[in-house]
Amino acid sequence: MAAANAHYYATRDPLGAGGDFTTAPEISQMFGELVGLWCADLWDRAGRPDVAWVELGPGRGTLAADAARAMAKAGLEPPVHFVETSPALRAAQAERVADATWHDAVDTLPTDRPLIVVANEFFDALPIRQLVKREQWHERLVAAQDLLFLPIAGKPLPDAVIPEPFRDAPAGSILETSPAAVTIIRGLAKRIAAQGGALIAIDYGYEGPALGDTLQAVRGHAFANPFEAPGEHDLTAHVDFTTLAAAAQTEGAVAWGPVTQRDLLGALGIDSRTSALAKASPARAEALAADRRRLMDDMGTLFKALAITAPTWPTPAAFA
Repeated sequence: MAAANAHYYATRDPLGAGGDFTTAPEISQMFGELVGLWCADLWDRAGRPDVAWVELGPGRGTLAADAARAMAKAGLEPPVHFVETSPALRAAQAERVADATWHDAVDTLPTDRPLIVVANEFFDALPIRQLVKREQWHERLVAAQDLLFLPIAGKPLPDAVIPEPFRDAPAGSILETSPAAVTIIRGLAKRIAAQGGALIAIDYGYEGPALGDTLQAVRGHAFANPFEAPGEHDLTAHVDFTTLAAAAQTEGAVAWGPVTQRDLLGALGIDSRTSALAKASPARAEALAADRRRLMDDMGTLFKALAITAPTWPTPAAFA
């Protein structure tokens, strides 16, 4: 999964109608603006420190550009740092946020100031492990036969690695974990706890632990077989927000939520923003209402938001 996604993102811009999928920032400017105001509000109540604004997997830079515009109106104009490895997407980001600093990993982010980190549809693309139950639990592996890839069961696993409630699960059950996501969230949480700051992660996912196979591939806005043509479509899996929150707390940060995207955007004022934009451009009113429905109804409950803050920072908006 890691190898396939590394090739996929390095060789194309997958976003938009002509790509494979569309994210919330590409649907409407309102999404990025409201995320920016969430950051500005938290920064203001934290005493307006000198912060760095960080985005993980920033797509085309659309969210960052919309957020920066909204933050500037509130007095927040921080340096922008992008964690992005794709040359194609870095080029698109540079067109929208020309003065950004790019990083290959979170390890090189600034250490001298609080970090405000945004991760929209980032954790879902990180590699997962799948454990499958037969007579015993096994790790699911991928075998290559000629040009065909297919899932197989590896060696049996000891019961100690399986959460106790799932050890006697029926045959065919699948349990997913993402060590990569836990490593990244722990590293960022440790930084945030020590330096100050906050993180908001918005993604599709669940409050685990839970059983189920959520690995999926998308190509041309339709589902595809994740084991066919690896590297030519987007591979994702649902995010276990409970595990991410617990990992952050082990590093001394405070975890909030998750809340649904619908509740987050509603609390941040999407209805007022939709009305204001429609009043300013009456010809766009119908399109704005449709965009709002996509963000609030189509994506509103599937997508969730988790916030992480330094212990000394205030309660983030929409998570009280």
